[in-house]
Amino acid sequence: MCATKVAFPGFDSPAVGFEVPLEMLSACHHRVERQCQTLRRLVPHLAANGPDQAAREAAKNIMLYFDTSAKHHHADEEEDLFPALLQAAPESAMASLRELIDALCAQHRELEQVWGRIRWKLEGIWLGIEPELGAEEVAHMADLYQRHIAREEEEMLPLAARLLGDAQLDIVGRSMRLRRGIKEV
Repeated sequence: MCATKVAFPGFDSPAVGFEVPLEMLSACHHRVERQCQTLRRLVPHLAANGPDQAAREAAKNIMLYFDTSAKHHHADEEEDLFPALLQAAPESAMASLRELIDALCAQHRELEQVWGRIRWKLEGIWLGIEPELGAEEVAHMADLYQRHIAREEEEMLPLAARLLGDAQLDIVGRSMRLRRGIKEV
């Protein structure tokens, strides 16, 4: 059976810089969604082709993304954005803000656990070992991310845009840049 050649390595995403940290976080959400799409496409590709070069490259790129960029993204929010929001929020909004932040942090932990279970399978694919990557577990991770991203895009980022001023956003952006080892220009 002939399989169609599918490009896995990635997609272009909006180019934004750390001087606009909220837009950078949103752009990261789009990249997460694209990585999840690639992960979903990998399952039928593996069934048809096994761990061929395209599958191995896709597995490598997905691991690289979630091991670095996604990890940094969670830290950007938990170590920089969330504290800035708590500092800027009026007392009347504090209870609901804490509830939102607690829920998002709990989702981060759940996503990290799910990723850990999928990652070792991707590592096997990258090494050319016959995979055991299941459509259900991939769909579970992608669905978790979809719900998480929706909540951040619909609630957290608009709230941050309303509450945080330029000086606070600059501090968040600088910290995001430093986390990645990028020097200021």
